[in-house]
Amino acid sequence: MRDPRDRRLNRIAGPSSIVFFGVTGDLARKKLLPAVYDLAHRGLLPPSFGLVGFGRRDWSHARFAEEVREHVEAHTRTGFDENVWNQLAAGIRFVSGGFDDDDAFETLRETLEELEQTQGTRGNHAFYLSIPPKSFEDVCAQLNSHGLAEQPEGGPFKRVVIEKPFGHDLASARELNKVVESVFPADSIFRIDHYLGKETVQNLLALRFANQLFEPIWNASNVDHVQITMAEDIGIGGRAGYYDGVGAARDVIQNHLLQLLALTAMEEPISFAAEHLRAEKEKILAAVVVPDDPEANSARGQYASGWQGGERVTGFLDEEGFNPESTTETYAAIRLDINTRRWAGVPFYLRAGKRLGRRVTEIAVVFKKAPGGLYAGEPGLGHNAVVIRVQPDEGATIRFGSKVPGTQREVRDVSMDFSYGQNFTESSPEAYERLILDVLLGEPPLFPRHEEVELSWKILDPFEEAWAASGTRPEQYSPGSWGPDSADDLLARDGRTWRRP
Repeated sequence: MRDPRDRRLNRIAGPSSIVFFGVTGDLARKKLLPAVYDLAHRGLLPPSFGLVGFGRRDWSHARFAEEVREHVEAHTRTGFDENVWNQLAAGIRFVSGGFDDDDAFETLRETLEELEQTQGTRGNHAFYLSIPPKSFEDVCAQLNSHGLAEQPEGGPFKRVVIEKPFGHDLASARELNKVVESVFPADSIFRIDHYLGKETVQNLLALRFANQLFEPIWNASNVDHVQITMAEDIGIGGRAGYYDGVGAARDVIQNHLLQLLALTAMEEPISFAAEHLRAEKEKILAAVVVPDDPEANSARGQYASGWQGGERVTGFLDEEGFNPESTTETYAAIRLDINTRRWAGVPFYLRAGKRLGRRVTEIAVVFKKAPGGLYAGEPGLGHNAVVIRVQPDEGATIRFGSKVPGTQREVRDVSMDFSYGQNFTESSPEAYERLILDVLLGEPPLFPRHEEVELSWKILDPFEEAWAASGTRPEQYSPGSWGPDSADDLLARDGRTWRRP
C-alpha cells in the first residue's frame, strides 16, 4: 500500500522528453502512449515535455499527433480531456527513418534541440526501445555517433529503456548488456519488466514487511510450498513471428515469474533504495537450486484445437504463419528449490501458459496442515494459503478452515478476500504509468539490473537445454483446460496438486 510520506508520490517529472522507437507497434499504441497521456492527466508531467515518435512511416508531426490522439482516446485510463491533450500535443513530434538511417538520427538530434528551445525540455531525454533486441546495437550506435547519449557531469540526463526479452539465453543477455553499456552507463539503463510496476506486486512488500501477521510464518517451518501462476485464456494471435523459438518459459518465466519468486522469497531490504532492493532479489536468485534432472522436474505443452468459451479455436500448430513441426511450448511448468535457511525444503512451482481456463496471475503461499489435534484428518479441511492476485482482480485472499454452522463439528475451507477495487476509491495506475514516471525521475528500484537478468537465465537455461536435448515434443492439451497431464504429474510426484485459480 502507498505510504503518503514516500517522497516520490509528491514529485512530478522535470522538464524532459521521451523518444519511442517502435512507436507504431501494439505495445506503444495500447500501453505506452496512453500511459504518457494518463501521467499528464494526473499532473505528473510538466508543461515542458516532449513526446517523439521514431518510425518508418512518412508522417508529419501533425499526422503523428492524430495517431497518438486516436490511441489515447481508445485506451486512456483517466478519461480524455481536451485541455490536457492540447498541452501534451504541443510537444509531439515525429521523425521518419530506419535504425540504420544516419539522416534520420541527425533529424532526431535537431528535433530534440528544437524541443529544448520551444518546450523547455532542458536537454533531458529518455530513449524507449520498444523494438526487437537484434536492433538494440544499431540504435545505441546511432545515438552514440550523433551525440545523443552524451552525459557531461552535472549536465542533462540521457537514459535508455529496454523492453524484454533481455536476450534468449545467458550468452545473448551478456552480449546485449555489453552493447548497451558501451553507450550508456549502468545507472542510466532501465530494463522494463512491467509486472514490477503493478500495484499488487509492489504491495507484496507491504503485505510481508508491514504486517506482523505474515512475516513470522513466511518460512520453511510453516510453508509447505509456493505456486506462482501466469495463465492466459488467449492464444498467440498474430505473434507467430515472435513466439516461435521463444515459448512460454523464455517469454514469461525467465522474467515475470522469477521476479515474483524473488519478491516472495527475499529477505527484508534495509530501505527502498534501488541498491538494497536489488541486492536482496539477487541473493535469492543466486540461491535458487536447479534440479539435477531438469526435464523430470518440468512439464511442457502446446494447446490443441477445440472448443473454448463456446467457440471453436485454432490449435497452436495450426495458427497462421506457424511451423507445423514446431517444438515451441505454449505451456511450461518448472520446480525449483531455494538454498537458504528460510526456504530449505520448500519447493517453488512456476507455471505459465496460453489457452488456459482463465486469465489470472497469482502467487499462492500454501501452508502446512495443522499437526494432529482436534481436527486431524478432517475431510473438508485443506491447506491454509495466502494468495496474492496480480491480475486481473488485484488483491489478496487468505484461505483458512472454519466450522460449518450447526451442531456437527464439520470444518470447511473458507476465504477472506481483499480487493483493491473495493477498498480504495483511487484506481490503480497502469504499470507503465509508474515505470515511465520512474524513468523520468531517475528512480530505479523497480527495474532489474543486468545481474538479475543473468541470474534468471542461469536458472532457465538448464531447462531449455534439457528440453532441446531430449528431442521430445510438448504434450498437447485442450483449450480452456489447465495444461497438460504432465504438469499434474509434476506435482503429484511430490504428493501435491495445482491450485485452481
